[in-house]
Amino acid sequence: MSIKMQLRAMSESEIREEWTWLEEVLGDALDRFRAERRAGIAEAVPYHFHALNEVYAAARSPRGAHDWELPVFGGTPVYHAANSRPPFVIARPTEVREAANFLAAVSFDDLWEAAGPKVLPPFSAFAEAEVKGWFLKHHTDLRAFYSRSASAGTAVVKAFWY
Repeated sequence: MSIKMQLRAMSESEIREEWTWLEEVLGDALDRFRAERRAGIAEAVPYHFHALNEVYAAARSPRGAHDWELPVFGGTPVYHAANSRPPFVIARPTEVREAANFLAAVSFDDLWEAAGPKVLPPFSAFAEAEVKGWFLKHHTDLRAFYSRSASAGTAVVKAFWY
């Protein structure tokens, strides 16, 4: 299994806040991922999700708003019983709307200008334009996914596979 953040839109009433249930549902969803992505209810950010969160962190404001945290790590964590595996995260419909609003309002170029120098070092073997393109694609995909999910009134469940 590769390193990635997997997102799946679901009706809030379908979600059980149980780590083993979430592992089963999202693990099975990996098999259906391509079809679910085409249907607009699934998305993934391979490998770069930690750095993408750093790009969004450039939107931190002095007033203490935390909407920049919502697209990647925001939501309610559901921990493994032994705390030996990464938690799943559930973003409720309200948080999904806030994430969608944040992604629609933010300027990726402004974020990149502020955060690019911080996230580029691990990608030094690649041209900056190429790396920026990867992050822009992730941003564009997440913006569309969260917009669809907010319009549908769904929650979003996130898995972090390592």
